[in-house]
Amino acid sequence: MSDEETSAQLPEAMARALGDYERHLAVERDLTAHTVRAYIGDVAGLLDHAARLGRTDPGDLDLRTLRSWLAKQQSMGRSRTTLARRATAARVFTAWLARTGRTALDAGASLGAPKAHRTLPPVLRTDEAAELVRSAAEHADDGSPVGLRDVAMLELLYATGIRVGELVGLDVDDLDRERNVVRVLGKGRKERTVPFGRPAARAVDFWLKHGRPLLALEGSGAALFLGARGGRIDQRAVRTVVHRRIADVPGAPDIGPHGLRHTAATHLLEGGADLRSVQELLGHASLATTQIYTHVSTERLRRAYQQAHPRA
Repeated sequence: MSDEETSAQLPEAMARALGDYERHLAVERDLTAHTVRAYIGDVAGLLDHAARLGRTDPGDLDLRTLRSWLAKQQSMGRSRTTLARRATAARVFTAWLARTGRTALDAGASLGAPKAHRTLPPVLRTDEAAELVRSAAEHADDGSPVGLRDVAMLELLYATGIRVGELVGLDVDDLDRERNVVRVLGKGRKERTVPFGRPAARAVDFWLKHGRPLLALEGSGAALFLGARGGRIDQRAVRTVVHRRIADVPGAPDIGPHGLRHTAATHLLEGGADLRSVQELLGHASLATTQIYTHVSTERLRRAYQQAHPRA
């Protein structure tokens, strides 16, 4: 059942609150369409569950209803990560209800949820990252514009740790070649500036001079990276490029663009960058999100120690 169908079947007061909340997320908080859909999908499910229990107004939401909704999700086999996300969505929604006077109390303030599993993401070693770019450069030896583009994208992804959605959204004017930085529009439409090194600068320059003009069409606009048909490249195409080139690196884990983001963060920390700086570079709202990379680095050190130390 779609969000629209769920909303249409809700009691009038709940449907009205859901619509107001959607406008709040999109207009006042200026969240991306994807994030808004995720929040609204979870909240619509909660309200549908409450309506089936006989609740007809947002003010009827209480802690018992919230807990029964999560318990139902758990009985349906939802993962701990999904349960944690939906509990967060419920808490944010009930806080908004209380803040806007739609409820007397914030029922979600006391709602607990299982913590999401935080697995260590696979990352490349520094030699594997170098081999990835070297292999891509080999494939670009024929001077094809697509090959030059792929090298530039891989260099920039690894150099900056930006998200794949941020990469495909880049325009040519977002690059500042005098300072070797790129202006990125991240989650929540928050803008940040990320530096990149000389290898990435050379690859991007070569793409702009010798590759992009061969793919650009009248309707290409200002997009930095173009697809084979001249339009702005999409995320799926970038993921395909990364997986294809990773397959050329012997023994490397099969990672996508997000794996390159993990790799960049891990290598920055292993090279001595402080956690706050990495947080700023990655565009993480919370330092806790960045701290997972310290665990990655520690795990790699632990494995190296066990393999090398005679008394490990």
